Amino acid sequence: MPENTSSKPKRVLFVCVHNSGRSKMAEAFFNRYAHGEAVAESAGTEPGDAVNPVVVAAMKELGFDLSQSLLQALTAEMTRDVARTVTMGCLDDACPLVSGPQEDWALPDPKGKDLAAVRKIRDDIKNRVLALIEDLGIKSGI
Repeated sequence: MPENTSSKPKRVLFVCVHNSGRSKMAEAFFNRYAHGEAVAESAGTEPGDAVNPVVVAAMKELGFDLSQSLLQALTAEMTRDVARTVTMGCLDDACPLVSGPQEDWALPDPKGKDLAAVRKIRDDIKNRVLALIEDLGIKSGI
């Protein structure tokens, strides 16, 4: 008997170059506020070794612990069957595997920025994630 895919939650993919800042914040916000009605994962085209420590600090202020979050490389498999792919500073040749419904969020890279600057990026990402959740027809848990 074929698998019933209608009961599977929608998937969203957040992609940036290093998977150590913007995409990790977006993934964390999305998974908390979508409450399982949809799920997000994140990846990078050139993943780093760890989440940016300033990003970890900024997210900790809001109750998110990204300190042990694993960074992963973008694969073609990840891009299949997604409701939306959101790129962040990763367009054209930098994200050759991205296909399907896609949008780009032009956000500054938190790398090398102080905590005050990263807070602004974090808050912008949170607002964009909440709008995306609404756009996908998901009731946010806020």
